Amino acid sequence: MRDFIRTFWQAVVIGALSFAPHLASAEVRIKDIANFEGVRENHLIGYGLVVGLLGSGDKLNSSPFTRESIRGMLERLGVANLEGSDLKTKNTAAVMVTAKLPPFARRGSPIDITVSSLGDATSLRGGTLLVTPLTGADGAVYAVAQGAVATSGYRVDGNAASVVEGVPTIAKIENGAIVEQEIDFNLFQLDSIRIALRDPDFTTADRMREAIVAKLGPQSAEVLDSGTVEVWVNGKSNVADTIMAVENLTLTPDAVARVVVDEKSGTIVMGADVRIAQVAISQGGLTVRVQENFQVSQPGPVSFGGSTAVVTGAPIQIGGSTVVVPETEIDIEERDGSFTILQGDVSLQELVNGLNAIGVSARQTIAILQAIKAAGALHADLEII
Repeated sequence: MRDFIRTFWQAVVIGALSFAPHLASAEVRIKDIANFEGVRENHLIGYGLVVGLLGSGDKLNSSPFTRESIRGMLERLGVANLEGSDLKTKNTAAVMVTAKLPPFARRGSPIDITVSSLGDATSLRGGTLLVTPLTGADGAVYAVAQGAVATSGYRVDGNAASVVEGVPTIAKIENGAIVEQEIDFNLFQLDSIRIALRDPDFTTADRMREAIVAKLGPQSAEVLDSGTVEVWVNGKSNVADTIMAVENLTLTPDAVARVVVDEKSGTIVMGADVRIAQVAISQGGLTVRVQENFQVSQPGPVSFGGSTAVVTGAPIQIGGSTVVVPETEIDIEERDGSFTILQGDVSLQELVNGLNAIGVSARQTIAILQAIKAAGALHADLEII
């Protein structure tokens, strides 16, 4: 098992190494590493009811908000005299409806929505969402949702067991909402466009500025900070044309040297720019194995289960009882650690070769990297997820 883990780790790191030079020199489009200010999605949310469930809805005695919502909906639809009535339907579920309003979405455009159970419903399969207003962060209604829900999971219950596949309490409705109000944003009012890098970096921002200046001419762009580049528009009517010209420009982004460690799976990924100062590494260990065995001690064949008999007028104890006797075996194995010296300013390949030379596993490598970082010899960010 240990050899398998070490082989897997070597494949992961060496695979990252083989691709790292290509990734470092690859050119990417500006639209793939940055966002244009104002061109963004907006989150919408709403509360509604899903009806038509086959007995898998909320239990009204434990979900009072569902009961009150049903009563309020029916009263608005003209069903009166429900005050004080005992509703017992199991075919309705209270849900939260979420959606993302795309940039420049126009009135009447359809958008996708996600429906999630709020109460104790076991499944939304086969239900229908009733009219649900979707509001933004400002409280205004921007879309209205309704339609048959489609779940990716199911639940089957029996008398003694149940089977659940996926998450049947979350559903989606393709084109389930219609935009009723547009976001007030006009590109033609802009004198400049700000481009926000997803991973702020001064070097990348300057390379982006150089690419834009080479395309649009001198003084057409400037770096505001590590994550923002401002592009000046020559005439307000050319805003869309400027965005189209800029977003397809390519450049080589720079990145901070980083080592990412996933302790749960033992996966380690190192960037191509990771450097290690001169350091000596010793890896050894003490293995202690404790094994518990349980032996059963039986009484002799003349045992009478611990009964008491009278012989020559005096009571005596005859026989015995069955007891469990624990036995503990302890095995200690100590392996001497050997030192491996990594010379100063080693590359990723040299680091991998050095760690492989002392035969460490992925778990042990994580501890070694943490120790190297604590010693100040790891010239990279160590990120543990």
